[in-house]
This record gives sequence, structure tokens and C-alpha cells, in this order.
Amino acid sequence: MTSTHPALSVSTAIGTVKGPGENGNQYVFITGNNRHVKIGEFVYYEARSTDQSTQPETLQILGKISARCLIDHLPDRIFADTEISPEAIAALVGFVHPNPEIYEVTVDVIGYFHPALGFMNPRITPDPGAKVCLASDEMLMRILSKKQVGQIGGAYVGGLLLRDPGAVPIVLDVKELVSTHIAILASTGAGKSYTAGVLVEELLLPHNRAAVLIFDPHGEYGTLSQMRGHPAFKAADGYMPQVKVLTPEDVRIRVSSLDYYDILTLLPQMSDRQQSILNKAFTILKRHKFGDYRWGVNDLIAAVFEADRTQDDEGNEKVGTSAQAIEWKLDRLARSQYFHSLEHLAPRDLFEPGQVTVLQMNEISQEEQQVICAAILRQANQARMNTQKELITPDDENYLPYPVFILIEEAHRFAPAHEPARCKMILRTILSEGRKFGLGVGLITQRPGKLDSDVLSQCMSQFIMRIVNPVDQDSLKYGVEAAGRDLLKELPALTKGQVIIAGACVNTPVLCQVRKRLTDHGGETLNAPELWQKHFQAHHVQARKIDQAPVMSRSKPKTVRGVSIE
Repeated sequence: MTSTHPALSVSTAIGTVKGPGENGNQYVFITGNNRHVKIGEFVYYEARSTDQSTQPETLQILGKISARCLIDHLPDRIFADTEISPEAIAALVGFVHPNPEIYEVTVDVIGYFHPALGFMNPRITPDPGAKVCLASDEMLMRILSKKQVGQIGGAYVGGLLLRDPGAVPIVLDVKELVSTHIAILASTGAGKSYTAGVLVEELLLPHNRAAVLIFDPHGEYGTLSQMRGHPAFKAADGYMPQVKVLTPEDVRIRVSSLDYYDILTLLPQMSDRQQSILNKAFTILKRHKFGDYRWGVNDLIAAVFEADRTQDDEGNEKVGTSAQAIEWKLDRLARSQYFHSLEHLAPRDLFEPGQVTVLQMNEISQEEQQVICAAILRQANQARMNTQKELITPDDENYLPYPVFILIEEAHRFAPAHEPARCKMILRTILSEGRKFGLGVGLITQRPGKLDSDVLSQCMSQFIMRIVNPVDQDSLKYGVEAAGRDLLKELPALTKGQVIIAGACVNTPVLCQVRKRLTDHGGETLNAPELWQKHFQAHHVQARKIDQAPVMSRSKPKTVRGVSIE
């Protein structure tokens, strides 16, 4: 799928319009130029403006090739014999046209580009006989991307796939990217984490300086620390991105930041009565600890005993057996290294413009990951809301006077399609309301079919890479409207690093080859045969050294009082 034609500095006519397509937004043209009529390629025709309020002008109506069909060619018998050259036979019978094959090509109309309004579809159908031109590189550079390379608010992620490398850079609009949320969807090994790394690099370059947090369940993003000291990230004003990598040992969540359902997720299975008493204990705790948000497990245990206290007929108080059972289960929470009475990862510890915080959770259980993620998302969302509404002051640990962006790996774990999860509801809230308060979310998953459909549908920018699972492909047709059915057909054929980018961050969906990362990729697949060979050779050499070691001469047998003891 790589380009074979030279860089296009001028538009080239490649065919002639035959007539309309199957629907009102398509047309068909005829061409003998098989070289340029690739699925996803951009072409245009010219039409005169019909707007009565402005002076008529010539519009270049851009479209994207969605299908092609061979309709005329040399007789099939010529191609049956591999020893015969079809070109020689064609010349022999007097057929000297340079392109003996004729193709019928279907184009989906995108529209003409308006600098302020984006693409506008004037609904002007091309006349039969109108010339269809291949869009030049310069034209596509001007109209596909919302930003230019190095521009403030731009993120250069790679080049247009069907053109020569670097000919048409794809630059995303960071404002739309982080405010309307993104989804990176791909099968294992297609390059989704690599693409996410490229995006983070762009967000931390001097012309963006974003505040980014990454939930990293596999410990793949630690290599982003290479941005520190990297010349590409240095600025004349002394800027250099900060990278804070938090290992599982660094994770601390204050118990009082958890809600009833968080606690319930962390505890062993509880009976209905125990759940009722725990819920009542939370109500009591809020009443007694009003204004003091730093309560601990012991405070909750005390509230549990108060909730389970009853009076007999004589007015004597007694504590039920459920309180003791809940106390035993809460002791498990008290022994957890991740949940603490005082220590806490507050929003101001996690976010700072020009800083990416990598929260590694590769040694943390699934339930604890869920609760940690839910607590941080909830507090970050509340921090942005309260700061925006001026309800908190700069000395508050929750004060966040700038937008933030949160990237979540293995998103289907945190918002599964048909299972309860602590993060799902808060994610739905953030994705639907976060734009107003400057809280953006990026979701990365290899199983879009297992990701909650409401969560996926709220991501207005999509990065779709190779996906072969039919269930996952079907989920995209409904959850990702902007990509278009024509490009989704390309999913199984995409190779590593090739991505369909669609949505609010670009002017129209494009096929892109992701650029090379500035930092190393931390999610490379282990080379098992190479490691086996290396391990075997090391042990084989060691064994040979032992076998070839000189045999030590036996020492004279030791005796005690003339009797050998060996």
C-alpha cells in the first residue's frame, strides 16, 4: 500500500466522469490509470459555485476512492499462457494503447474545503465527461490536517499512507484531540501502544507542553523518561519535559477518597445484611466526620459497630455478629499497601503542564486497579470542576487551573461491555461532560468489541489499526461513525504502524503511516528463539568449561592414628 508515483506537486487528470454512483453522494469515473486509483486515494473535480450571495467561483470538490472494478481488458486467453507477453500480443493485433485495461472507479464526495468552516458538500454532481484529477501533495497538505508541523496545538503523527514518505504530513489538532476524547483500537502487535507513545511525545514537545497521566497496566511507558535531556524536546526558554514514573510501590490512595462501592469491590464477598450495615456505616461516618475528609479504616470499623448496634426488650445495647465479620474483612483493606489513611496521590501530584506521569500498575490486582483508577478519575474530574467554578483556592491539593489529559491502556478492563466495573460510570460521566471542564481521556484497547459501547461512542477521534476479529470489526461500524465503511474494509489489510485516523482531530478520515518514535518503545514482543539460543549458549559454554577443567591430583589420604578416614 505504499506509494510508487513521484511526489505530486501539481494536480494530474486521471479519468473522466461517467455518471452518478449508487447514492447521491457518489459518482463514477472511467480511467486506464491503474497506478493511481487506489482505495482511499484523494481525487477531485471542478464545479462552479451556485451560492447567490457570493461571486461565483470555481470549486475543487474533493472525494475519496471507495471502490474500483475492471470493466475492459485483453482477452482472458492471452493471460492463460505465462510464456506469452500480453503486451506483445496486443501490439501484434494492432492494440497499441499504453493502458489496455479500463477501470470503473467509485468516488465518495467529501466536498470543497472552506478555511473557516472545513469541508462543505455543495451537492453539485459532476457532469458526464468532466475531468477527474488526482489531488496534489500541496493541496492535501493544506486541507487534510487542521494544523501544520510545529504549530502550537499541532501533533505530527506521520504521513499520508498512499503518498511518498513525508510528502503529506498528517498533523492533528491537539485541542480537539484532548477535549473530545480519543480511542486507539487495534489487534495485538498492530502498534497501538507505539502510536500512543508518538501522541504523548507530541503532547510534550515545546509547542504543546501538555499535562498528561497514563494508566499503564503492563509497565510499557517507562521509556518515555528518555524525553528528559532529548534535544528534540528542548526549547530556547529552558523548557524540558518532566517524566514522573510511579511504580506500584509509589501508589497511595487515601481511604477517605473511596466511596461505598469502591470499598465493596475491595472486600471479599459479603452477604446482603453485611452490605446493608456497611452502607449505613458510610452514612454514619459522613455525619460524624463532616468536614474531616481524612478518615481511615479504623474510623469505618467504628461506624460499622455503631451501625450494627441494637437494643433488646430491656433497653440493653448489643452488637450483632455482622459487625465482627465486616471488621475481619476490613482488616484486609487496612493491610493493603495501596490504600492509606493519610498518604495520597492528589491531582497536583499527578498533573503539571510539561509533565507526563506514568502510573505503573503491572503488579496490582485487577480489583485494586479498578478502584485506584476510579478514585483518581473521580478526584481529577471533581478538581477540574471545582477549580473552574472557583470553589477551591490555589493552596488546595485538588486545585487544577489547567486542562489535563488521561490515557488509559487496556481500556476494556476498566470499562467492559457487559460486566460491572468501578471505572465505567465515572468514565461515562467524564466522556460526556469532561469537555466543559478541560478533562480529556484517551482509551487504548485491543478488543473494541469488549469495550462498553457508550464509552466508545463518546470518543470523537479514532485511531483504528489492523483488526481481524469479526466481532471487533462489527463493533466499529456502530461505535465509530466518522471512519466510513470504505476505510473500515481496509482493517484486515493494514500492516504494523498503519492507522485510519478519523474524527474531530482531522478534517476528513485519512490512512496514515505512523512516524518513528523519538523515544524507545517499551512494549516490544520478546524474541523467544533468540533468548532460547542465548540462554543455551551461555549454559553450554559453562558446561564445557567444567568438563574441560583439569582433574586435581588426589591428596594423600588422611589418617588418624594410622587408620585412613577416606
